[in-house]
Amino acid sequence: MDKSQGRVTRDAAETAALPPVVTASGHRGLVMDEKLIFEQGVEGRCGVDLPEPPPVASRLGGLERKGPIGLPGLSEPQVIRHFTRLSQKNFAIDAGLYPLGSCTMKHNPRLNEKMARLPGFADVHPLQPASTVQGALAVMDELSRWLTTLTGMPAVALSPGAGAHGEYCGMVAIRAAIEARGEAATRKRVLVPESAHGTNPATAAAIGFDVDPIPAEAGGRVDVAALKAKLGPDVAAIMLTNPNTCGLFEAEIVEIARLVREAGGYFYCDGANFNAIAGRVRPADLGIDAMHINLHKTFSTPHGGGGPGSGPVVFSARLAEFVPVPYLVRDGEGLSLVEHKADAPQSLGRLKGFHGQMGMFVRALTYMLSHGADGIRQASNDAVLNANYVMARLQDVMTPSFAGPCMHECLFDDRFLKDTGVTTLDFAKAMIDEGYHPMTMYFPLVVHGAMLIEPTESETKESLDLFVDTMRALVERAKAGEVAYFRAAPRLTPRRRLDETRAARAPVLRWKKPVSALPQAAE
Repeated sequence: MDKSQGRVTRDAAETAALPPVVTASGHRGLVMDEKLIFEQGVEGRCGVDLPEPPPVASRLGGLERKGPIGLPGLSEPQVIRHFTRLSQKNFAIDAGLYPLGSCTMKHNPRLNEKMARLPGFADVHPLQPASTVQGALAVMDELSRWLTTLTGMPAVALSPGAGAHGEYCGMVAIRAAIEARGEAATRKRVLVPESAHGTNPATAAAIGFDVDPIPAEAGGRVDVAALKAKLGPDVAAIMLTNPNTCGLFEAEIVEIARLVREAGGYFYCDGANFNAIAGRVRPADLGIDAMHINLHKTFSTPHGGGGPGSGPVVFSARLAEFVPVPYLVRDGEGLSLVEHKADAPQSLGRLKGFHGQMGMFVRALTYMLSHGADGIRQASNDAVLNANYVMARLQDVMTPSFAGPCMHECLFDDRFLKDTGVTTLDFAKAMIDEGYHPMTMYFPLVVHGAMLIEPTESETKESLDLFVDTMRALVERAKAGEVAYFRAAPRLTPRRRLDETRAARAPVLRWKKPVSALPQAAE
């Protein structure tokens, strides 16, 4: 042993015999057991010294607050420690490999954040006159050029606020095109493959279409024969995810597009997995009419956390005239926005307030410009390479759901756990003790006990090897009959297993002060 690294204080046999550590504080090492901020508050304590406001006449019409608002009183160190400790409870791509399949937890380059925080972008207001925001409009224009070039589509809508909102945008445009053809009363059916994202049928149903599922064939792709049997004059569109949620490229996609178009329908493609093919395949060349693009998945903008997202939609020439307002146009005085449907009669109208998410536009364009077209293609290549590397190294101990190479994510099922007494959920909980956020579980629904792993292009070979070695070690423990170990996991977290069903069905969303802490009424 390297003497500079300290000395062994207990031998392995003695350590193994020790009981689990139960601390008086509830902390585990340096992982603090953090109370709610309201539980820490003390009346009268405040980290800042504010002067009393001058007296003013109330303009609230009798609606002013009569009692304390109930905010916690804390010192400045308490506030800093509280939110720092909360951040330590969140697993993040900055902390380690984030293998969520279908969600693409991609590294967000710090350059993107620096550009988005430039005052000219961070402080821009959507109600400013167009003449004062030409730089912001130029960013939108350049982002549009990149998106239309990479997809081969002639038109793009930047206003949708997320992927599902982009789906809605694309499908409403298809509905507008059908109405313009005078076929709204007859074309009511939307075909949705079983391998599509779950938001696809939800979006179609929300718009008023009838959803008709298309089964997958044994290889995990659309059953083209079943699709042919369901085509007819009442079909409005197909909503297909490519690559699909099984991590597979739909090899018959050109034929599928031809069949749907010949039947008079439109082809909507869920572009959430565009990060697997960007720079390699232009969706327009596949026969697609509309496709949303999740900027967080393909172009590295932040994902999740409840913040504002962005889901631009690209359109083929068949749908370009129905693009929603606002959209950019170039005139003699520079760039401006067409804001109203009265100025664009065929437009489907406005989907949301203002023009989209400027912060996400800046981040995505920064990623595009810093990588270039060749870099985006390389990122797609590396995402596919990493997923196939993980599959190749795990396929002898876990069970791939489908044979052959995958795209950006690899899909396993729970057959390797048969007769072990360990479930997919147990396996995932044990991953937490190993320092890994579990992969996407039980999705896609077409696979029993699904484990969908997506390493993204950001991970090094060393990072992937450590992940794979950890997974192999867990498989070995499961097959060795260590059921109790898996059922008890996670052990090394501030909280153990929760009643997740009860938490989902009856969540406690508001903290109430304990009765003992309430002021007692005078006798």
